[in-house]
Amino acid sequence: MSKVYSAQNFAAYIIYELNETNTFVNAKALQHLLEVVKRCWENVFGSNPYREESYSMLTHDYVVKEVYEAYKEFGEQHISKPENEWYLKYGEFQLILRPYAVPAFSKEEEKLMRKILNQYRHVLFKQAS
Repeated sequence: MSKVYSAQNFAAYIIYELNETNTFVNAKALQHLLEVVKRCWENVFGSNPYREESYSMLTHDYVVKEVYEAYKEFGEQHISKPENEWYLKYGEFQLILRPYAVPAFSKEEEKLMRKILNQYRHVLFKQAS
């Protein structure tokens, strides 16, 4: 059984991975990828990958509203880094603003994510040529 992660952490992973290979990603593409991840994850692991409630892009403009709200300001522009979160370390009294963390995927989860992102890159390259 796979773990359940925050959709913001999936978004951070997607953004970092795509930027590492100079692949374009905007707010709409991010939502589309979150939908593909959800569908594939459920097929492979039998569970929803996100803690947050998720929706279908057929009925909403987003898959995960929290991610949509965080990145909608980018519109059609490229997203170069993940949004930030407020973090409070246990036993301390100072909030820290830091980028969302990348999930600690298992090998199977990582393999699935790489497969999804490789397919996304392939489709983009195919459309460009």
